[in-house]
Amino acid sequence: MTTTRAPGVAAEVIAVRPGPPLTGTVTVDGSKNATLPLLAAAAALGRPVRLSNIPANTDVQIMLSLLQQAGWHVAQPVGEPATAVILPTENRHAYPELPQAARIRASYYLVPALLVRHSEARLPWPGGCRIGARGMDLHFKVYEAFGDRSTVDDTGYHVKATAPRTGTVSLVLPFRSRGATVVALLRAVTTGRPLRLGDPNLSPEVLCVLDALRSAGWETRASERLLTLSPPSAAPNDATWVVPGDKVEAGTLACAVVATGGNARIEGAHANDMGPLVAALHRLGISASSEANALTVNAHDGRMTSRPLRAIASLSPGGLDADFEPPLMALALGLPGAHLFADAINPDRHSNLLPQLARLGAAIEEISPTECRLTGPQQLTGTGVEATDIRTGSALMVAGLTAQGVTTLGGLDQLRRGHADLPGKLHALGADVCEVTP
Repeated sequence: MTTTRAPGVAAEVIAVRPGPPLTGTVTVDGSKNATLPLLAAAAALGRPVRLSNIPANTDVQIMLSLLQQAGWHVAQPVGEPATAVILPTENRHAYPELPQAARIRASYYLVPALLVRHSEARLPWPGGCRIGARGMDLHFKVYEAFGDRSTVDDTGYHVKATAPRTGTVSLVLPFRSRGATVVALLRAVTTGRPLRLGDPNLSPEVLCVLDALRSAGWETRASERLLTLSPPSAAPNDATWVVPGDKVEAGTLACAVVATGGNARIEGAHANDMGPLVAALHRLGISASSEANALTVNAHDGRMTSRPLRAIASLSPGGLDADFEPPLMALALGLPGAHLFADAINPDRHSNLLPQLARLGAAIEEISPTECRLTGPQQLTGTGVEATDIRTGSALMVAGLTAQGVTTLGGLDQLRRGHADLPGKLHALGADVCEVTP
C-alpha cells in the first residue's frame, strides 16, 4: 500500500499493515502542547508576538480562531505557513461568543487575556480528549488568589476581574497541575504583579512559557519547590518566540521504528525533553540517544532484555509524560518481559486504549482503572480499531505496524487534533500506510 489521498479530501480511515523495518530521517512538527499556552501568552502580553514552528493540527487551528474571534489580530507572513504574528487591537467590541472553546481543553488558557481585555471571561466547559475528569477547581483558586471571582453552571464558567490590586501573589499548588501553573503565570502577566508559586509544574511545556516570558523582559526563577515571576523593569521590544518540536510525536515515531526492528533519526525535539522516553527505551535494551535537537533509535544496535518496563506517568520534574505511555505500551506488546503501565493523571485513558488494543488480540491485565500489566512478546492481528483520543490513535498506528494483516484506524478527527500528518511521517520512514478517502 502507499499513502494516497485526493487533494482537499480528508481521509476517512487509515489502513496499516506490517512491512520492512522503518528507517531514515524525519522531522517532527511543533508541539501542540507547547503552542497552545504560547498563543495564550502572546495574547496576554499585550504587544506583538511572532510565533514560529506552529503545527497545523486541529486544536491549534481552533485556538488561532478563538484569538481572532476574541479580538486579537492573527497575521500569517507570506511564505511562512508555520508562523503567526499575534497583534493586540484597540477595538473593544461586546464580549464575544466563543462556542468553539468547548472543542479543546486548552481554551482555559485564554481566561487571563480575556480578563484584561474584557474584565471578564465567559467560556463553555473545555473539551478535548475524554480521558478522565480534569476539573478546573484549582484554576478558580488561582484566580481567587488574584482577587478574581468565579461562578459556574452546567454550561460553563464565568470569571470576573475585580478592582485592581497590587503586591505579590503567593500560593501553593496541592498538586503539580500544568494548567494551573500556566494560568497563574499568565494572570501575573496581565495584572503586572509578582508571583510566588509553590510546587509548580515544571514540564517542558511550562518551561517554554517561562523562557518566552523571560525573553519579553519578565524575571523568572524556577525550582522544584518554588517558581517566581517578576514584571519587567523596562518596557521591552516586540517578542519573537519559537515553538519547540513535539516530543510526543518524536516518542511515538521512535516507538514505531523500534517496533518494526528499524533505525532512524528523528529531528526537531529538544534532547532534554526526551530524557524519560530514552530512559524507558534503554530499560528495554534499545539503543537510543538524544543530542541537540535529534533522537536516534536503533533496534539492531543493542540487546533486547527481559527486564520489566515500569512506565508510570508522573507530574514530577523529569517524570514520564503521560502522553508517552500509550506508544510505549504498543511497543512493549512485541518485546519480551513483564511490563507495568500506570496513568493516574488521565484516569480514563486506559478505558479508551485497552479495549482497542484488545481488538487486535492484545492480552493486557487491568490491575486497577489506572494500572495494567502485560507480558510480551504477543502476536497481534489486524482489524478495525478507533482513535477514541489523540494518543490512543497514535498508539494504534504503532501496534498496526506489527499486527498480521491489515489494521484499519477510524476516528481520524481525534488523531488530527494532535498530529497534522502522523501517517505521512511514518510513510516517509517506509511504513505501509494508506489513507482511504470516503
